[in-house]
Amino acid sequence: MRKKELYDKVIAYFEQAMPVAETELNYSNPFELLIAVILSAQCTDKRVNMITPPLFHDFPTPEALAASTPEIIFEYIRSVSYPNNKAKHLVGMAQMLVKDFGSEVPGTLEELIKLPGVGRKTANVIQSVVFNKAAMAVDTHVFRVSHRIGLVPKSCTTPLSVEKQLMKHIPEEIVPKAHHWLILHGRYVCIARKPKCEQCGLNGICAYSIKTITL
Repeated sequence: MRKKELYDKVIAYFEQAMPVAETELNYSNPFELLIAVILSAQCTDKRVNMITPPLFHDFPTPEALAASTPEIIFEYIRSVSYPNNKAKHLVGMAQMLVKDFGSEVPGTLEELIKLPGVGRKTANVIQSVVFNKAAMAVDTHVFRVSHRIGLVPKSCTTPLSVEKQLMKHIPEEIVPKAHHWLILHGRYVCIARKPKCEQCGLNGICAYSIKTITL
């Protein structure tokens, strides 16, 4: 199957199977989402959603969080992965928002990645979800699913190379939604250890399922 045909079939499937696809992180404004995405690194959205309500309540603004300390924030987030580093990042991020960005979450990749705790993946999530920009955040789910389906070649061994390949073939206007399609598909169907191929609507299209069937 040619690459364009594969992408067309995959997009058509997700458009029908998952017409609404959005982040599972709970938030009510861009600042809260930025906190949640920083906390979600190597941690489940479910766990993040459990700990953020009191954090959001007690530190509702960049100013409030900037005036705190990593030691205090640690007590709120101690059950997530790498809480020490993330506590430092959150306070540093808030301080930079106040000092350099007028307490507003910036909307460009170049500005976002200046913030402590914000790498390219996190920046792309913010661009996509908050600003509806054509930005593809490649986490472990997107990386795995893209390779299994055959959307990207095996030579794409880094998140950036996967991002560039996906951006090359997915229409710009649906990139924000496609990002969530791949994440949610990887989270609930194309899981890491034992993908649920028998339940998957891409069975027979996906390179992994075709290879499995012929073995």
